[in-house]
Amino acid sequence: MTLVITMFAFGGAMAQNALNDAADNIVGVYQGTQNGDKFKAKIVKLTNGKYRGQIIWMQNPNDANGKKRLDTKNPDEKLRNTPCDQIVLFSGLEYNAKKKRWDGTKIYDPQRGMKANLTVEFDKDGRLKLRGSILGIGETVYWTKLNEK
Repeated sequence: MTLVITMFAFGGAMAQNALNDAADNIVGVYQGTQNGDKFKAKIVKLTNGKYRGQIIWMQNPNDANGKKRLDTKNPDEKLRNTPCDQIVLFSGLEYNAKKKRWDGTKIYDPQRGMKANLTVEFDKDGRLKLRGSILGIGETVYWTKLNEK
């Protein structure tokens, strides 16, 4: 009986590890483009087990006057002085094992200054597919994973 319980516990732990590995596949640095702006975003796993995505580099971080571009359209006035190459795009993303995708949060679009419901999954080519939608109307963008940490 003890052997059966031990095997069941071990099997459950292996299944949980496999689930964590699948969920953690999202962690890494990605390259994307939004309306001609090339950027890199880093997705990290937070201590609560959820994920956060943040811009870490932009091809054009400065405006026409050479000043650092800021998140001026952010609805939260306290965040309007955030440099565009440091904007948090989403936080609280969770892995949905049944649907084999991530969801449960909103993505911030700094070019429009708005948030939309977010779903994330890998497409057949291995690119990360991010879909933001409001009331069923949405936009899909694709990020390519880089070999950076």
